[in-house]
Amino acid sequence: MAALTFFAATPTVFAQVANDNIEQRLKLKPEQSWPSSTVNCTVQRTCVDEKLTGKCVEYHNDQWFEFTPPAPGQYFVNINGQQCRDTRGVQLVVLTGKPCEVESYQIISCTSLGTQDDVFVTLENLQAGKPYLLNIDGYLHDQCWFVLQVSREPRGLPAFTTLPIPSGLPSSKVCTLNWHLLDTVKAQRFSIMRREAKAFKTTEVATVPAIRDSYGALFPDYTFIDTLPMPGNYFYQVVADGAEAPVMVLQEWRSWRKLTAQSPVWLNLPLDKYPNGADIAVLVTDPASGRVLRKARFIRKKKESNQNKLLISDWQQQGIRQILVRISWLKGGNQTESSEKLVTLPEAE
Repeated sequence: MAALTFFAATPTVFAQVANDNIEQRLKLKPEQSWPSSTVNCTVQRTCVDEKLTGKCVEYHNDQWFEFTPPAPGQYFVNINGQQCRDTRGVQLVVLTGKPCEVESYQIISCTSLGTQDDVFVTLENLQAGKPYLLNIDGYLHDQCWFVLQVSREPRGLPAFTTLPIPSGLPSSKVCTLNWHLLDTVKAQRFSIMRREAKAFKTTEVATVPAIRDSYGALFPDYTFIDTLPMPGNYFYQVVADGAEAPVMVLQEWRSWRKLTAQSPVWLNLPLDKYPNGADIAVLVTDPASGRVLRKARFIRKKKESNQNKLLISDWQQQGIRQILVRISWLKGGNQTESSEKLVTLPEAE
């Protein structure tokens, strides 16, 4: 994945930026990096229309840029080096139309970042020679410094609105992340990103390589197990990194409310009978609900003893009493050898 740190916008005392008014909007050139700040900016209410953006953006202290692509195609708006007083970062609206004639506006993209991470917003099928307006806005009373760039190359994480923390999250120090890779995503590896709810930025905690079978096809299902460093609510993102721009494949909140650590509980899978190099698929379901708890596929390596281990403490915390484990040996040529076992889980301590 592209480097998650880019330019640093150093906080200094800023007067109101000149492009606070749309008439004085700054015209960006491709690959040009422009440091700016939302401090002391205002809103030209006659030049924005909240009906077009809905709840995506809260207009408080916006500023304006313009970008005219020299060639058609895909571009990325990179927002890097954010430093804000609040945990939330800036907001971005990309649109076409005549400046300050809101009835002519067409929204191309609307993004509320929610964090101060280095992020990019993808703009598809831009037309050469056509001007596009970029509106950067900060939240009320927030003071943000940032660096803006329109580029052919993405920098940072794909920008997604942070999901709200759901109520009733099960509590566990050990977190199991499962994700499915679509056929359209060509991944070489996955970056596992984690942010505590009150933290300003996201941290990369691990990378997981993408796996291919003997025919060169990517395995679709992956699992990663992480241990939370302390109690709190944590937002996980899994980003697929490959030849193209990084793609977000998973976003999930996890919670740990225990004040004392609990040791993870593992179940040993009966994999010893399978030879080295066997193409193994494991499917774990909750027989009471039919819910898929885990899907994994891997090449058997007897020297890797962790392949035999199945983490069950998450499911114990959720009150699951039994699991159905199906192990399949994919022999190729539509030949599959499968076995199933119903396992009763011990009660959580």
